[in-house]
Order: sequence, then structure tokens, then C-alpha cells
Amino acid sequence: MNKLLLGLVLVVAVACGGGPGRDIGAPGPGAYPQLGDSAPHDWGGAHPYGHQVHGIDISRWQGDIDWGRVRGSGISFAYIKSTEGGDHLDPSFNRYWREAAGARIPRGAYHYYYFCRSGAEQAAWFIRNVPRERGSLPPVLDIEWTHSKTCPGRPSPAVVKREANAFLDIVGRHYGQRPVVYTTVDFYHDNDLGDLRAEFWLRSVAGHPRRVYPGERWAFWQYTGTGIVPGISGNVDLNAFAGSRADWSRWLQTRLTR
Repeated sequence: MNKLLLGLVLVVAVACGGGPGRDIGAPGPGAYPQLGDSAPHDWGGAHPYGHQVHGIDISRWQGDIDWGRVRGSGISFAYIKSTEGGDHLDPSFNRYWREAAGARIPRGAYHYYYFCRSGAEQAAWFIRNVPRERGSLPPVLDIEWTHSKTCPGRPSPAVVKREANAFLDIVGRHYGQRPVVYTTVDFYHDNDLGDLRAEFWLRSVAGHPRRVYPGERWAFWQYTGTGIVPGISGNVDLNAFAGSRADWSRWLQTRLTR
């Protein structure tokens, strides 16, 4: 078996249910659709493959996407990069937004936060560029330490949370759904984000969130940046929803834009 095939670790298992943030366990035999990983992590018994609902997050770097194949592979949702800061729109956002809808994949938009603009300014830019469309997933605020030469500053935790809350409040009022907050391990701990009033999407590519973010509840877990999905060339981020398929249906009923 060649290295590529060894890397195609199939995921998305049939498993018992669980509420947000609970480990659902290891995958059952023969229960995998067509997803994989080009650099799989050894998760042991606490890995994402036991979760029933998986999705992607994408940006311009994914290029042309065959959305029919993506949907057929078992992907249940897609988050699409829309905006950065207060003046950048991802050039593929509008196309991906239309194409994902055409493939009947639930999709939402995420904003990449820059610390050189206020939360209110960035909220206005997001609202200007992302449709308020019935049936779309709740917006996402992606807030993490940036590596920008033009915006290298690192505000205090108090400022971070004040400006993040401004974004969440403004965007939440506009779309009727408070945004989900995506963040990374270092940013979460550096800024003590546990007291932020938000539903979390947590990045953790080398350990289960219950270990990396002890005590934190979450809706989504980004578990790899080297995922393989039919219909997408190259690597793509893969994410697991916290609960069962029934939990996912209930979550959609309460969290879709109306």
C-alpha cells in the first residue's frame, strides 16, 4: 500500500449520540464515508472519527470545487471565508456561496479578525459583504493571533474581549443569530476566552478538545488542516460537530438564519 493510501484515513463514523462538547467515542466497523487525511494524527480512543457530522472550512486557496462530489462524500456543512479586517473580501466567497447552495450543502460565512480595526468596523464590513439569507448557518468570528506585518500588535485580553463582543453583538443583531467564535489553543488561553459569551469552534489538531480546552463546551472541532475530500484538490480543513445527527438537526432548527 503506498503512502497516499496510508494517508487516506477514512472518517465520519456511526456512533452513539452526545451533547455539544462530549466525546462520542471510536468509530464502528465499516461506517466510513469517503473523507481522509494526508497526515493523520494518532488519536487513540478519543479521536474525531467517532463523530457523525463533519464539515469543511474553505477559502480561495481551495480553487475550483466539485460540490456534488463534496456532498456525496459525506460532508454536512461548509464554512466559507468571506472577509478580513475592514477592507478585504475573499475573491472566491461569492462563487462558493452560490455553488454550495446549489449543491444543497448548509453553508455559512466566517470573518478573519484583525486587531488594527475596531470590532464595530469589522462587523460593518462583514454585513456589507455577506447576505442575510434565510437558511444559512450562523456567522463565525475567526479570532486568533495574526502574523501580519502591517498589524503586529497584540491587545490586552480586556480589549480583545471588548472588541470581539462588539462584533458579536452587531453581527448577531443583523443576522438574528449570535456568531460562533472560532479560535486556537494559544489565543484561547492567552485571552481567557472561557468567559466570552459565545458558542465555540475550537481548533485542536493533536488532542481532544476536552484535554486541550478543559471544561469548555463547543459546537465544532477543527481537527485537521490536512483533510482529503473528494471534489477538492489538495488539503482542506476538516471539522466535527459535537453531537449526533439528531443533535445536528436540532442545532440547525435553532441556529439557522431566519
